[in-house]
Amino acid sequence: MTHFSHEDILQLNHLYKINLINSCTGFKSANLIATKSANGIENVAIFSSVTHVGSDPPLLGVFMRPTTVTRNTYDNIKETGFYTINHVHESIITEAHHTSAKYGKEISEFDVTTLKPEYKSGINCPFVETAPVQLFMEFVEEYPIKANGTLLIIGRIKDLFLQKHVLETDGFINLSKAQVATINGLDGYAIPKLKERHAYQRPKQTLNTQ
Repeated sequence: MTHFSHEDILQLNHLYKINLINSCTGFKSANLIATKSANGIENVAIFSSVTHVGSDPPLLGVFMRPTTVTRNTYDNIKETGFYTINHVHESIITEAHHTSAKYGKEISEFDVTTLKPEYKSGINCPFVETAPVQLFMEFVEEYPIKANGTLLIIGRIKDLFLQKHVLETDGFINLSKAQVATINGLDGYAIPKLKERHAYQRPKQTLNTQ
C-alpha cells in the first residue's frame, strides 16, 4: 500500500494535498445550501459537509470554512437565521458544482447558472427547484473549531419536502430512486445505487460453555 506519514502530508504540493485529504474520508453528501440576505439577494452554494446530528429533535450540522474572508452563505444564515438544504441530483451536477466559484455578495448564483429558486408558502427563503429532497432549516448554534478556524453550524429541520417516489413505507428515503449525487473529494461526482438494507443488529447469542 502507498503510505503517507503526517510529516509527508505536510510537505505535499498544496493541490495534491487537498485532493488527497478531501477524498480520503470516502463519499460525501452533495448539497446546495440556499439563503437570502437581509437585503433580499439570493445565494446558493454547494457543500459536501452536511451531517446528521440527531433525530429528536431533528438536527443537522454543516462545516464551514474560516470567516477570514467573506462567506456569503454564513453571513446570510447569521443575518436571517434561516437556510435551505437541497440534494444535488444527476441532471444538475455541472451547474451545482459551478456554485463553488467565488462570486461577490451582490451576485446570485441563481443568475449565473441554470439553477432555479423555488419558494413555498410561508417560507421567505429559496429552495432549489427540482431537488428531490429539500429541507428548510433554522439556525440553532455554532461551534468554532480551534484546530483550523472552521465553524460547525447546527440547524433544526423546520420542514422536510420529498418527491413521493423516494419515500419508503418505513420512512427510509431511497436516494437511488432520484439519482442523488455524492462527492468524492472536491470535484468527483458519483451516482450511487442502493444495494441492500439490513435489519437493526443485536448481539449474537453465544453458548455458555461452562
